[in-house]
Amino acid sequence: MSHANALTAVAQMSKQRAAAWLLGIGAILLALCFIGGKVGIVFALLLALMLTGIPVSIALGLTVLMFMYLLTHVPVEAVALKLFSGIEKFEIMAIPLFILAGNFLTHGGVAKRMIKFATSLIGHWHGGLALAGIIACAMFALVCGSSVATVVAIGSIILPAMVKQGYPKRFGAGVIITAGSLGILMLPSIPKVIYAISTNTSIGALFLAGLFPGILLTVMLCTTTWVLAKKNGYPRMRKASWGDRLKAFKESVWGLMLVVIIIGGITKGIFTPTEAAAMSAVYAFIISVFVYKDMPLKKTPEVLKKSASLSAMLLYIITNAVLFSFLMAHENIPQAMADWILAKDLGQAGFLFFTNILLLLAGNVMEPSSIILVMAPILHPAAIRLGIDAVHFGIMIDANMEVGLCHPPVGLNLYVASGISKMSISELTVAVMPWLLTMLVFLVIVTYWPGLSLWLPKAMGLM
Repeated sequence: MSHANALTAVAQMSKQRAAAWLLGIGAILLALCFIGGKVGIVFALLLALMLTGIPVSIALGLTVLMFMYLLTHVPVEAVALKLFSGIEKFEIMAIPLFILAGNFLTHGGVAKRMIKFATSLIGHWHGGLALAGIIACAMFALVCGSSVATVVAIGSIILPAMVKQGYPKRFGAGVIITAGSLGILMLPSIPKVIYAISTNTSIGALFLAGLFPGILLTVMLCTTTWVLAKKNGYPRMRKASWGDRLKAFKESVWGLMLVVIIIGGITKGIFTPTEAAAMSAVYAFIISVFVYKDMPLKKTPEVLKKSASLSAMLLYIITNAVLFSFLMAHENIPQAMADWILAKDLGQAGFLFFTNILLLLAGNVMEPSSIILVMAPILHPAAIRLGIDAVHFGIMIDANMEVGLCHPPVGLNLYVASGISKMSISELTVAVMPWLLTMLVFLVIVTYWPGLSLWLPKAMGLM
């Protein structure tokens, strides 16, 4: 067979395979429509649009418009009204403000001072610089609220330093990818705000509820790192004197004070979580430009522009998700799904296990904001009827989102780390495995130990 004929045969086989896949997917979607009724039609439309490669946000909006136009008699005016009324909530303002605060902190020298402080504390342990990277990620997460920003801020400094000290690049990347996910678990967190808006849960309680789980995950990631570093004989640093530690703390204290402002302000009732986000943005601007002076004033418009761009993208996703929630509420889908789940008699433990599997699967095809906006309104009613606390359920969802950020194909932390380390996604996927398994163990703990999440907000009077 000639080379040309061989290529033709391969092309024909590829076409046949593609046709078979399309027929199979089409059959599944049709079956979903017939078996699931209106619920099946909604999700079949959404899946069909997502499979074409359309962004999730646009797929959500198109699903609503197609369903409303073809299968209901809802006036278009009602859809337009819901579009605007759904996003005029005061709480949504926290999202762009936390994004702005995170960008100021990333550019303002806060990260490198936190790394220096963490290194002075535990740099002399096995894998000291890697452990310092995890602690620095945890400290940055306390004031930031974004995993991507945490990976960029800490990873861009700590990863080159680790390679220079003799650590394998793969090891350093694995540490930073997973530790960066702490950005959405600790105090302020954009996914927590989105969950709170979707389910009418207290944002302040959610913020505080993530603190102890975040500390536990930090300890677990450090333990995994220490064991691997000791086993492989990775470098240790010179033990810092108490004078060096005090000096490093004084340099980083301006950034760490933001934690006191957020916790103190919310728990004492001085300001709401949204106002706390505004305070964070202003404070981050002041310490970045006028205290640390690492960010020149002329760079402010660039940071504002970048923050506005990211905020617009997230708000566009939220807007379309609000429409999708409106459609589900109009068709009584959340209650129907809750009735179906409760009819299976799974109990609390079984329902939580089912939810984790569902969210982990969703993490393969969607990013965290979209998952929360689509899944939370469906799963939340069933959780409440089973007696599961909404705050605990939110932290469990948050922990699932952390795992999704660290594995392909849409793990954002992987792509950010790939840009920093110049490693391929396949290399990073292998590198991250020890810490990813640790995170799965942590997910089980958070799921079945509600007191870990609920003790602090109850003690502070937010529940």
